[in-house]
Amino acid sequence: MGQGITVVGSLNADLVVAVRRFPGPGETVTGHDFAVFPGGKGANQAFAAGRLASGEMPVRMVGQVGGDAYGEWLRQSLSRAGVDVTHVRTDAAAPTGLAMVAIDAAAQNQIVVVPGANGSFNPAALTAAHHAVADAAVVLLQLEIPLPTVQTAARIAREAGAIVILDPAPARAVADVLLRSVDYLTPNESELSVLTGGAPQATLRRGDAVARARQLIARGATRVLVKMGRQGALLVTESAEQLQPAFPVEAVDTTAAGDAFNAGLAFALGSGADEADALRYAAATAAISVTRPGAQPSMPSRADVESLLKSGSG
Repeated sequence: MGQGITVVGSLNADLVVAVRRFPGPGETVTGHDFAVFPGGKGANQAFAAGRLASGEMPVRMVGQVGGDAYGEWLRQSLSRAGVDVTHVRTDAAAPTGLAMVAIDAAAQNQIVVVPGANGSFNPAALTAAHHAVADAAVVLLQLEIPLPTVQTAARIAREAGAIVILDPAPARAVADVLLRSVDYLTPNESELSVLTGGAPQATLRRGDAVARARQLIARGATRVLVKMGRQGALLVTESAEQLQPAFPVEAVDTTAAGDAFNAGLAFALGSGADEADALRYAAATAAISVTRPGAQPSMPSRADVESLLKSGSG
């Protein structure tokens, strides 16, 4: 097994507006705050992992930005968090990816993503980054880049003996060959609904979540780790289930909670933690992130997480 964490995924600029409530179809509402944050599910997870690693474990980002000011800004943001951006390519013919995020008074979010350069990040682009993927202990993947690229990265990582974690977001149908290459599939409840052929459901009963997770296990997934918000995280295998309770915190912005969770899981597993401790570490990382605004700015340091683990519950 290699060392450190490699993230293969998206980089976006997040345009975030705060609203009291989301608009209905054809309706206009007035926002009361606006900010631009570095984001993208891939970059968020890399940034969070870099913060946790604190230079003691290599964290690498593999992805693509456009030839514009946003692209360089995103590279710099990751570099400041200790992330190696050597393998962040530039597609000069495309804009950097954008995400338009609305956050309501209950700290829930609605997101529209424009892929930009993420959409042209094809499997051939992984040739130069092969070693960055194969040399990792843990590889983090998401679905904001083309699916063939995700599948190629998963195959490279699996063949090299890395732990492969796939965040299936945004939710879409995935092939069984990809599920068989993944050690931890980490959907939220809505994504789990879509992956199992249903309409998106914001909340699921535990029994329903277990049944749906086992549908994916029957197709080849090893473990399905369902992120269930305030209920916690439910780890499902072929023969067992385990709930990691959420840490009790007051949420301000849930935008990148799933990204924080996956980064915490990757860091803990990459550091040699057993599965139960890794789940608790991931839950603590996510809990801290929702108490702060923004995606990357909300990501906690290792000291933050260790403090919560010592003083909190969950």
